[in-house]
Amino acid sequence: MAPINFVGPIMACIGIGEVLRDSGHRVVFAVRASWRKKLTEMGFSVEVIGDNETDQSTPVMDTAEQGVELIRDCMQNQSALQICFKRFSTMANILAICEADEPYYRDIIDRQRPDAIILDNLINLPSVVNSGCVWIKAVSDSPLMLDMCLEDSRLPPSLLGLSINDKSLWDYYRQQVNAIRYPVFKLFGDWFQSHGCPAPADNQLWFPSPYANFYLTPKELDYTDVRPMPDNFYQFDYYKRTVNEANEDVFELPKQLRQRSGKLIYLSLGSTNSADVDLMKRLVGLLAKSEHRIIVSKGINHDKYELADNMWGEKFVPQIKVLPIVDLFITHGGNNSVTECMYFGKPMIVLPLFWDQFDNAQRVEDKGYGIRLNPYECSEQQLLQSIDSLLNDNQLAEKLKKASKRIQTERQIERIPEMLMKLVKDPTRWLVDY
Repeated sequence: MAPINFVGPIMACIGIGEVLRDSGHRVVFAVRASWRKKLTEMGFSVEVIGDNETDQSTPVMDTAEQGVELIRDCMQNQSALQICFKRFSTMANILAICEADEPYYRDIIDRQRPDAIILDNLINLPSVVNSGCVWIKAVSDSPLMLDMCLEDSRLPPSLLGLSINDKSLWDYYRQQVNAIRYPVFKLFGDWFQSHGCPAPADNQLWFPSPYANFYLTPKELDYTDVRPMPDNFYQFDYYKRTVNEANEDVFELPKQLRQRSGKLIYLSLGSTNSADVDLMKRLVGLLAKSEHRIIVSKGINHDKYELADNMWGEKFVPQIKVLPIVDLFITHGGNNSVTECMYFGKPMIVLPLFWDQFDNAQRVEDKGYGIRLNPYECSEQQLLQSIDSLLNDNQLAEKLKKASKRIQTERQIERIPEMLMKLVKDPTRWLVDY
């Protein structure tokens, strides 16, 4: 497993890794040292990327506070193109990290000689492509991000949060976005060629694996109703943990919430976004006026603000255990959170802040599974009315119940061990020529 050093992709790879581990396979994670303890405790082997055993860095930012600054900078620009430019401008940092990490990946692959490599990264890595192993490209971001390798005029350009229902500005934005990202993508293409690999096509950041490509989204939110996917692209509804669920501890609602009336709402802005204390204070202030009960994932700055009387929260809240008991989820729209919410059949208010969260938020709203709001601008009335609208929508409740039942019944993730076994046994049979 070779995930980029962000929480989202690593958690997605843990979901895949658990299914493989529980099928009897040995799963090795190539990650930063800060993940060693958690992954080892989960029964995975760990190979450390980097020299420093205490290295906590991420490719783009060293601290959550730097992430908050980047997000605020993006959100202060009202132009979608300015936001897009800010995002792509951070990618030059990723290239430097990838260059520094390449020797570690090569060494790990040489020593471990894996049967298969699952790569969840913004780009392909030459060490993986040149390894001689079966390798799978996994995309744990919004499926619209597949336009980084499969641009399709039937869909809007990614990262801008554009609706599928309004095509009026698609061509304009696509031209502008391509102009913004072309120089950045060319840097990665040149780097890739310098390592003896073919470069992706123009305005593409990576090329698909010839073996298999995994992407993460429930069928209900996929774009296959607009465009079909190539044969070796495989959609998965979720990567959340599914094994031994019956044996997991049930989340016990804290006493102060048990003693109150009202529906139960869960607020989480993810590991980076929740570090924005001013934003968390703003949302807590708005939700304090609600008649409902709120569970808050407070984040790393949990001790820098207080919750209202109708709330309970901690630094980290076990999301997988909380979602089954709540009536509504207020989320930043990270892909793991959206898919987990759909798994449990909960309506959602999506407050996008960064990267693919805008696309996820718009897709949820377009498909009628929730409401998109601006976390910095939405009013008390907008937020509280949106909550009540979703909670009182009986048709939506039935729609979500149906989606949840399908997702939990099909359990698509359990196909992965058999798929990998077939690939490893006869890889040439599955090769696709691009």
